[in-house]
Amino acid sequence: MQKSILTALAAALLFGVSTPLAKLLLGYMTPVLLAGLLYLGSGIGLGLCLLLRRTFTRTGTPTVTQNASESSLQRSDLPWLAGAILFGGIGGPILLMLGLAQSTASGAALLLNLEGVLTALLAWFVVRENFDRRTLSGMLLITAGGVLLVLEPGGSMTFTGGSLLIIAACACWAIDNNLTRKIAASDALQIATIKGLVAALVNLGLAWQLGASWPPTSMTVMAGVIGFAGYGLSLVLFVVALRELGSARTGAYFSAAPMVGAALSVVLLQEVPGILFWSAALLMGAGLMLHWHEHHQHEHHHDPLTHAHPHTHDPSQIDGLHHQHQHVGQEVVNAALGHTHRHSHTELPHSHPHFPDIHHRHEH
Repeated sequence: MQKSILTALAAALLFGVSTPLAKLLLGYMTPVLLAGLLYLGSGIGLGLCLLLRRTFTRTGTPTVTQNASESSLQRSDLPWLAGAILFGGIGGPILLMLGLAQSTASGAALLLNLEGVLTALLAWFVVRENFDRRTLSGMLLITAGGVLLVLEPGGSMTFTGGSLLIIAACACWAIDNNLTRKIAASDALQIATIKGLVAALVNLGLAWQLGASWPPTSMTVMAGVIGFAGYGLSLVLFVVALRELGSARTGAYFSAAPMVGAALSVVLLQEVPGILFWSAALLMGAGLMLHWHEHHQHEHHHDPLTHAHPHTHDPSQIDGLHHQHQHVGQEVVNAALGHTHRHSHTELPHSHPHFPDIHHRHEH
């Protein structure tokens, strides 16, 4: 699980850095155009990565793919992907860019922590992910930090239209995160590439309809690079983390992103946050630490399940405990070698530490 937590934190780092950098570009283009260019950079960059991976990946039989190659999206995944693109690739970025235009980058960056809170609320009460006192307390601390941010008078952010727009962006991404959870077992790079390209086309088309002027080439390239890292690679890592941690916990670790963005805002933009800003940062940091030390273990029951995703058969790893199916003939692979193919899980009761990953979505 530690690897998945680090993956979520890496996603947070990339997205966190993108917020103050995007703020710098708003002086050269409209918010909607910037949202389109960010996703254009994401889609093109990830598309090139997808082509390179297909060129250099060594494959095995049609049934078993070596080197933990990803499982392609299926037709049944498309409605979930479409919803994720609508809320996360179109609604969220536009609302964030509009909100940034009316807010300081540091205050906006920390207010984005509410994405994790809203993600968790949807995961707990709609998707029915499990939670305990520790995870609830962590989310309450993060929420308290967000409340301090919007109440700070004359500081990094006041309760204005800009803060409301950023909260609305968080709500869009919270819906996006829970929709993406449904398809997280599929190819993360493929998901992020499609999302980037579609979102770019829609946002750029909307910007053109609104009469936006194309920015200088240097600003266009910079927006693309920021989008590739902060919206593209970040999303790939986020989807991978979703597989093991579930929506609420991945969202909680992703809450580190605004802290990174806020710190960079202070350095790049010479913003001077007030005392409530730093109090909010402490509360949010404490909430994150509560999630880091979570331990969840009990006797649970796996229902029969058939799906495809990267996995290993190494019994020394928790993933290997859930994948003891057999391979025959040319399908035989090293038990410790990660690979991908469609496989079935039989009914299995056992106990071990776990999160609401793709194998542990049982009721509590």
